[in-house]
Amino acid sequence: MAGYTVVRTYPYPVEEVWQVLTDPEQVARWTTTGRGGRPEGFAAVPGTRFRFVGRPTFGWAGVVHCEVIAVDPPRSMHYTWRGDQHSDAVTDVTYLLEETPQGTRFTWDHTGFTGIGGFAMSRLLGDVRKKMLSEGVPAALEAYHRARP
Repeated sequence: MAGYTVVRTYPYPVEEVWQVLTDPEQVARWTTTGRGGRPEGFAAVPGTRFRFVGRPTFGWAGVVHCEVIAVDPPRSMHYTWRGDQHSDAVTDVTYLLEETPQGTRFTWDHTGFTGIGGFAMSRLLGDVRKKMLSEGVPAALEAYHRARP
């Protein structure tokens, strides 16, 4: 099995990072960075089924189907990720937030890819996620932080 992990530290408190990562309005601000998709129907509530809708490419319709499995605010969230609604290939995404002296360490873990195609997909998604978490999330955090009273 293949997967990828991306770890970033943000100079903001855990509660603010959690808000940007899980508030539906905020999520749309960072998930569209790079080639990521915009969320439809997302809520950080177990049992919620949602989609990420991106630009279709050769061999992919541009929609990822997900379901929130577990949430422990403001520390963690786990959801499933299915690239094709009718596929049996389901992978898992986990968010983990930890307080650090510098702010918050955020770990994105995406596991469960199988076969050569899964390995290739994990590499592609890992690159997209690195851009989201290095560019999209910091910009959304800064805007969110500035807008707070």
